[in-house]
Amino acid sequence: MPSAACAVRKLITVEDQSRHFSVTSIGNAWSREYYDGPFHVFASPVDRPAISLVFVQTRDGNTGASNPEELGGGPTDKHLLYEGLSRVAADGVLAGASSVGHSVFFTIHTPQLVALRQELGLPRHPAQMVMSNDGHFDVNAKIFMTPDVPVFLLAGDRCRARVADEFARRPWITIVPLGGDLSATFKRLHDHHGIGRISAVGGRVTATSLVDAGLVQDIYLTTSPIDGGEPDTPWYVGERKPRLDTIVRKQEVSAAPIVFEHLALRLRSGPAITR
Repeated sequence: MPSAACAVRKLITVEDQSRHFSVTSIGNAWSREYYDGPFHVFASPVDRPAISLVFVQTRDGNTGASNPEELGGGPTDKHLLYEGLSRVAADGVLAGASSVGHSVFFTIHTPQLVALRQELGLPRHPAQMVMSNDGHFDVNAKIFMTPDVPVFLLAGDRCRARVADEFARRPWITIVPLGGDLSATFKRLHDHHGIGRISAVGGRVTATSLVDAGLVQDIYLTTSPIDGGEPDTPWYVGERKPRLDTIVRKQEVSAAPIVFEHLALRLRSGPAITR
């Protein structure tokens, strides 16, 4: 077993309200042992993908850091949750352009979770998805340079003008116009490209735009045992922060444990989003 998997600590369940939500249980023997039970995902709506947010925050609620490991999630969050269960059933992993560094490539590394993804009948790597209005990113970043993995660039007008010629030479990259109607953009991903489930991993502006458009069902949120990060960088930066309903809450078996919560989003203007 690789050292990364060896560093993962078990979680214990503190609260489980999953029976009250329309969720599907997934897992294998290894994930159930370390996650302390099945992992839950929402079903895809009929006309657009299911979108889950994934964040790690410090104890004082910050999600911004020059190096995400400074937020204190540790190996359990990184290998079991962030790079693991939160994307094991995803057709694509989505990030804003500011979260896409030169060496970024969204996949799963832990062998037991690679095996689970295979059992679910999914490709080895999820589709890589980037959302950008202006195209200010490295066009030669790893995420754009892997021909056998599809890439979807959700691009505003300025972004398309900047990268269209370059990306036209890379047939594995599909540019999806990003207009004022985010729902239409994601409906196109669902209807024309078969994207049924998306793991959205940041940043805060992208996550907020998805929440405000009513496209997010839930959030996988890890809270570390330390204070820190960039001050005043909560995961939601809009004016209408949704209410959050607990599906499950878990705690790491550790002297200084992380806390993991799977939370359903409840829009302020309506009922809980459960589908």
